Amino acid sequence: MANDEFDSSDSVRTGRPLAHARTLTFPGPWTLECGGRLPEVTVAFETYGALNADRSNAVLICHALSGDSHVARHHDQDDPGWWDIAVGPGKAIDTDRYFVICPNVLGGCRGSTGPNSIHPETGQPYGPAFPLITIGDIVNVQQRLIAALGIDRLLAVIGGSLGGHMALTWATRFPDQVAGTVAIATSPRLTSQALAFDVVGRNAIMQDTGYQSGRYYDQEPGPRVGLAIARMLGHITYLSREAMMEKFDSDRLRPRDVATQFETKFSVGSYLAYQGDRFGERFDANSYITLSMAMDLFDMGATKDQLVSSIRSARSRWLVISYTSDWLFPPFQSQEIVDALLGTNQSVSYCNVVSSCGHDAFLLPNELETYGGLISGFLANLNGTTGDSNVLGSHGPHNPTSIFHNPQRLDYHTMADLIPEGASVLDLGCGNGGLLALLRSRGHRRLMGIELDEAAVVNCVRRGLDVVQADLNHGLANYADGQFDVVVLSQTLQTVIDVRTVIREMLRVGRRGVVSFPNLGYFKLREQLAQHGRAPLVALGGGSRWYETHNVRFLTIADFEEFCRDHAITIHEQVALDTENGRRITDDPNLNADLAIVMLSR
Repeated sequence: MANDEFDSSDSVRTGRPLAHARTLTFPGPWTLECGGRLPEVTVAFETYGALNADRSNAVLICHALSGDSHVARHHDQDDPGWWDIAVGPGKAIDTDRYFVICPNVLGGCRGSTGPNSIHPETGQPYGPAFPLITIGDIVNVQQRLIAALGIDRLLAVIGGSLGGHMALTWATRFPDQVAGTVAIATSPRLTSQALAFDVVGRNAIMQDTGYQSGRYYDQEPGPRVGLAIARMLGHITYLSREAMMEKFDSDRLRPRDVATQFETKFSVGSYLAYQGDRFGERFDANSYITLSMAMDLFDMGATKDQLVSSIRSARSRWLVISYTSDWLFPPFQSQEIVDALLGTNQSVSYCNVVSSCGHDAFLLPNELETYGGLISGFLANLNGTTGDSNVLGSHGPHNPTSIFHNPQRLDYHTMADLIPEGASVLDLGCGNGGLLALLRSRGHRRLMGIELDEAAVVNCVRRGLDVVQADLNHGLANYADGQFDVVVLSQTLQTVIDVRTVIREMLRVGRRGVVSFPNLGYFKLREQLAQHGRAPLVALGGGSRWYETHNVRFLTIADFEEFCRDHAITIHEQVALDTENGRRITDDPNLNADLAIVMLSR
């Protein structure tokens, strides 16, 4: 978090007019999903970059509850946008390459039709007469805007939080109009805890005497106290416990001096008071009620089966991002989305980004290198400009070891030769995706990786590969029986805690399995222990020394053969390699090979 106590994801936002916003008005009547009607709908939006000749580079950004169309600066003298760190020339969402559109949502208060808009039939603000809306209604208006701009298919829809709900709706409601979906810090529906905060926030607004049953537009100051309390509650949910400790614990009894009617005895109190008061300068209380209710009503399913049914219609590639300290939209909810996508065999990448910033992490610069790298790599590959054409890189997030110096990666080519032409492949512990990239270069189309290391996940996405961040030791329960032709466990076996479960699961999910592992029976490693009394230096999974490595066990070829016999596993083919000298070993492999590759099945 920034050192300035008052710094937040709201710091750059103001209530000043949006100088670059344009509007389009679509005549009605518009019939809404909950039965209400609007005589017409106006949508305010801003665009960045240029639409290319075939109109294939359009990226729609959907803002969160308190956002607006001003996602980024248009020039150096422009007011900051709410996502300047991610949107602009050369940034993660590169406006030199993409035509970016950001509309203010239906029900908003920054130019699009909402409760503070003038009803064309009465000449007065809608106020409490503004009808109940849904995320589906918001997306229907956005789709009308995109069509009016002459765009038949979006390269991507990107949204975080409430904007993520819109991205999910776009992908499932207009599947043929979306090539890629980026869902950030979002969920299939709110948890009851998150719902509770919204209920309290709305009650704070509606019980403010200035609310006047929603008819406060000519009665200043309106429900500013209730709106401020709602925003203070919101800010608590946007931060994590760690972020609040870092920001306030060292000086909790030294609050900043702010002019406010709220309690400021503690530093966290002055922060919340400041944020709440500032929010009322730029946001409408009726819009807060309208949009928070739309978010609360969003529901793609309470069970996996319901979510699978909701998401089955999607046709896009997916990037799902969550944050480890987000308790408002916790990572398990993103994992639910990923599991449903896996259940429908869709192309998805997922990363749970390590962050102490809480829900606001996707709006802050702290982890921008990671989530920005994921987004830029994903967009580049959708756009046909894969970021990394090298197919022979390291398998893992670490460097090749002392016994795997061969730059041609003989082991990769040997495994690729064993895998049938065109077979679908799931690579467990795929590292930076070297094997998957090689298989793609050979014409394999259905490829997916599982990898725990965050940096390796980013590298895979940059290479245009589908990779899901997960711990193999927790199993493959989210994958169907026989979902892939081949499941690969390459140079990862020695890091697995429960070998029997992982091998059993890989042979359930794949019709065949390919396992490679370093052979501790290799004569050089035997000599190192027998003659020098030192642990073998085999750096797979971490550093080269015994106290640095992630390995939990070492095994020999003979050990693995015995394992297969004991567990009724058929070995179809076995290849032993001397990777130092780049050759296959047929003479006493358990002694002369440093690496074994085995094709298995039940």
